[in-house]
Amino acid sequence: MNRRFCVPVAIVAIPLIAALTRPDVHARPQQPTAPKTFALKAARLFDGKSNSLTTPGVVVVADGKIVAAGSSATIPAGAEVIDLGDATLLPGFIDAHTHVTMMNSDDWKQRELDTLQKPIAEQALDATVNAKITLMAGITTVRDLGSHDYIDVGLRNAIRNGKVPGPRMLVSVHAIGSTGGHCDDCAGFRAGLFPHETGPAEGVINGADQARYAVRLAHKYGADIIKTCASGGVLSPTDDVDTPQLTQEELNAIVDEAHALRRKVATHCHGAEAAKRAIHAGVDSIEHGTFLDDEALDMMKQRGTYFVPTLMAVQGLQEQLDKGIYIPPAIALKARMAIAQIRSTFHRALAKGVNIGLGTDAAVYPHGRNPEEFHHMVDLGMKPIDALKAGTSADAQLLGLADRLGTLEPKKIADIVAVPGNPAENIRQTEHVFFVMKEGTIYRNDRLNH
Repeated sequence: MNRRFCVPVAIVAIPLIAALTRPDVHARPQQPTAPKTFALKAARLFDGKSNSLTTPGVVVVADGKIVAAGSSATIPAGAEVIDLGDATLLPGFIDAHTHVTMMNSDDWKQRELDTLQKPIAEQALDATVNAKITLMAGITTVRDLGSHDYIDVGLRNAIRNGKVPGPRMLVSVHAIGSTGGHCDDCAGFRAGLFPHETGPAEGVINGADQARYAVRLAHKYGADIIKTCASGGVLSPTDDVDTPQLTQEELNAIVDEAHALRRKVATHCHGAEAAKRAIHAGVDSIEHGTFLDDEALDMMKQRGTYFVPTLMAVQGLQEQLDKGIYIPPAIALKARMAIAQIRSTFHRALAKGVNIGLGTDAAVYPHGRNPEEFHHMVDLGMKPIDALKAGTSADAQLLGLADRLGTLEPKKIADIVAVPGNPAENIRQTEHVFFVMKEGTIYRNDRLNH
């Protein structure tokens, strides 16, 4: 996760986005149009839950919902038929770990400087570009795990209200961690540089009472989910990557309060001891999980805790190391440690049958490359059909959206993508999305007029 400026700033991003996208009050109002019915056709269909593809594939959509799906689906009279040819229809992809409001950059120092110098409004506008790129890649839903200055809340709302294109967002407002830990964004700067020490308002806590307070503040200001940092991190400058950073009592308080508020908890965690504390507290997912031992994985299997390995983060770090770009030496050392270990951990989690979700840590690598996560999972031994489930129905279950998303079934929201060929035979076809529908609206169709 990229670090960001921690000084509280007035929330200017939301009204700015609204102002820039507000319709011209003098323009002639558009006449409402009748709801459109679509019939999408392709050579194949993956419904998000089956162990094989359906041939041929047909999905009927009306009023933003799926009416019928499968080879025998009846196409109603008057429907607009869109034949996508030798392709596969799939549920819109879900990325369970993103940072859409943060920028990727190969220039470490410039990125740090940008977070200090760029106005929050400009950062918010940058985030709208990331959101569109993500949607066009076929990611129709994201769980956004850590932002700042409520940019994620404003972006979520702007997307939801149709002001800017982007994936459906579940946001965490900011991550909750300890003073000087991975989620303390003033760590690494000299003392006294900022007006005050970070506290619960910024997600930095010490003790169970402050932990509950931070959850309540995040909930108050718009969090759909709660993100914690149970261990050190790769990209933070003042901690070891695998050290525990929250006590058992703090994690218990965070999870208890979040669940009482009907919010799930995602936990950044690299180290085994920190993971065991988090799993014992009842977190819903372990993010990264680089140094998990067999005991932690067995606990996850027993309790149904999800593992979100964020393999694209490892890919992004490896690419930066290969380019020889500047990375602070301590961080480069941690990156190499993580790269060396994560593959072994993934193999063991897969063998034990731990629930695995697809999440990428977007911003550690360039936005829009999210679907590359599929092939990394397959390269490490996951069956292609199971990787497709991880990025659709399994993620929908993790996010608490399985009743609305993740499969192509009647009454589900019409989030649908298409890729060329057969991704069950060549998983890298997921990187070539050419058709994107979200909530019944077509945002991309590269085969239009072909």
